[in-house]
Amino acid sequence: MSNNIYIYIGIMAAVTYAIRVLPLTLIRRKIKNTFLKSFLFYVPYVTLSVMTFPAIIEATQSPVAGAAALIIGIVLAFFGANLFIVAAACCTTVLLLELFLS
Repeated sequence: MSNNIYIYIGIMAAVTYAIRVLPLTLIRRKIKNTFLKSFLFYVPYVTLSVMTFPAIIEATQSPVAGAAALIIGIVLAFFGANLFIVAAACCTTVLLLELFLS
């Protein structure tokens, strides 16, 4: 089994390398397709959301507190609050809900 881990690491390295190198070698001209450009524009945001969302819900003792903080954060950000206010409000929401729900 210990030899298999090197095979797994090698495959993961090859796949990661291929994903990063193939677009550079295959696409030599400027991308003009508006759908593809918009798709590539949103890929980082979607990736960050997919990695962050489960952590927000599972990082607290109660999933309700995490979900409430997420909703508060979305509402405050939608209305233009800066990052510090959004983060402070989310932390306060989690703190208060965990104090009262526990």
